[in-house]
Amino acid sequence: MDIQNKIVVITGVSKGIGYYTAKALLEKGAIVFGLGRNNNDIEHLNFHFINCDVRNFDLVESAFKEVFLKTDNQIHILLNNAGLGYFGFLEDTTLEQWHEIFETNVNGVFYCCKMVLPVMKKNQYGHIINIASTAALEGMPQVSVYCASKWALKGLSESLYREVRDFRIKVTCIYPGSIKTDFFRNSPNIKPHDYMLMPEDVAQNIIQILNMPDNFHTTNLEIRPLQPKGPTK
Repeated sequence: MDIQNKIVVITGVSKGIGYYTAKALLEKGAIVFGLGRNNNDIEHLNFHFINCDVRNFDLVESAFKEVFLKTDNQIHILLNNAGLGYFGFLEDTTLEQWHEIFETNVNGVFYCCKMVLPVMKKNQYGHIINIASTAALEGMPQVSVYCASKWALKGLSESLYREVRDFRIKVTCIYPGSIKTDFFRNSPNIKPHDYMLMPEDVAQNIIQILNMPDNFHTTNLEIRPLQPKGPTK
């Protein structure tokens, strides 16, 4: 896919993977619509921020209507990046935390895909990238609710790519290990450090996926830091 002039929607654009991917895409000449609850410091003629909480379908629908209005019903790339997690034993997880995790990590992806797919199908072109986690590949203690949400995203992604491939739409699910972002703000026992993956490097990996020929389809991509806890002493 030639990224020049492609129309992109990124959720969770304020920080981390979403932020750095937006910057990388803008450098490649894309037109980026960033959805989030907080704006960032990106100042670019082709960057458009839309305040949106992906947990709320009405807000998502309104955001995409704004995108379609400004682009004459065009969208080429959707990056479902917004996500969060809480750490702790299952019985200590509050109902509010459970709903917030699933409403963000699962419902939000469903809402955004639901909005873009009719347009992508009509245009016979598109690429949806979902940011999951290695927590979607293996169970981990004290991360059961987060794991459950990401396993759901894995299932959605793998089913969806089979639904839409004949419409020339790609679906890629990425499974990163620990990344140096503010994701760990809800985990007092884990502090981001330089041996984790860097969000800007993950962004470049996404650019590489998008740069592949139209008939080249990366369905699943697992990426991990080589030494997540640093060198052994």
